[in-house]
Amino acid sequence: MTGTTDDFLAVARSAAALLRDPAVAARWNEPSALPEFGVSGLAGHLAYQVLAIPQILAQPVPREPCVPLLEHYARVDWIDAGPDADINVRIRRGGEERAAGGPGALAAEMDAAVERSAADLASAPDRPVRLPFWGPWSLTLGDLLISRMMELAVHSDDLAVSVGIPTPALPPSAVETVVDLLTRLAVRRHGPTGVLRALSRAERAPATIAAF
Repeated sequence: MTGTTDDFLAVARSAAALLRDPAVAARWNEPSALPEFGVSGLAGHLAYQVLAIPQILAQPVPREPCVPLLEHYARVDWIDAGPDADINVRIRRGGEERAAGGPGALAAEMDAAVERSAADLASAPDRPVRLPFWGPWSLTLGDLLISRMMELAVHSDDLAVSVGIPTPALPPSAVETVVDLLTRLAVRRHGPTGVLRALSRAERAPATIAAF
């Protein structure tokens, strides 16, 4: 799991640096590029992907069954929910609550969580872990880190676009992991032929192969 851990921490540090960018503070109270999401709430949601790791590792091994990563995405409520669905309203509210102290406080909290996560993950076994709001299942720690890496990569782009700065460059191995996950989710949603055409034949490409 060393490669996954290293990539997760690299992406987490990139997200932490993004939160410290002056452009984020300057547009803190403005709308983001995502519907119904302010820049502050989006920043809070981005930070949560790392803030949750020490909490997760402090919990005992869950009793809930451990499912494969793609099965996790088949079960989550948010994946096909609209912006006004209860789950997405709760996600936005949670982001705003985490950002309530302002950009400086959130950035400091993120920095501390990155370093705590680095220390905790150095000796953590690849055991089942879970977040309570998922539902009655768990993931291996390695799969959880991949899922958080995807969230960090996607929402770092969202936040950068929202405040008018370049999207941070990520390590190639982390990008490959995230793109692999998103491609598998896109194939499940749109079918292999549509994804194959989108990647190889512009003249026959479907309108979208978005994973979500």
